[in-house]
Amino acid sequence: MPHPSPRKAQQFIDIDLRSARESIAAAREQSIAHFVYVSVAQPAPAMVAYQAARRQAEDALAAAGLTRTIVRPWYVLGPGHRWPYVLLPVYAVLEALPSTRDSARRLGLVTRPQMIAALVDAVEHPPAVDRLVEVPEIKLR
Repeated sequence: MPHPSPRKAQQFIDIDLRSARESIAAAREQSIAHFVYVSVAQPAPAMVAYQAARRQAEDALAAAGLTRTIVRPWYVLGPGHRWPYVLLPVYAVLEALPSTRDSARRLGLVTRPQMIAALVDAVEHPPAVDRLVEVPEIKLR
């Protein structure tokens, strides 16, 4: 679902979750070697319905028994998504404070090149069973 917002809660189930389940079923039927799924960073204080739909898709993927990599960005910066750049100084402060450090890192902003590199790495290096790639690892790319 493009441009997720709380008002699209039902669409997350009807479109996002349904398409994930259909893709997982097709992958299982075809015995694919490795499934890469783009989810969302969790837990987070916002977009609860979006997170829930993505979590259900992750659970369905695990239940299917497929070799899988789950990539969990929070927000990807890039064309049309530049306004959050103004939040980078806030993130720096939150990462410096022990009480907010873990959340700020888990819910950090990633760039489009970082996301692409993380996806390429996921495709080129499949895990033995499963792998979870969260924001701190995406940012290393």
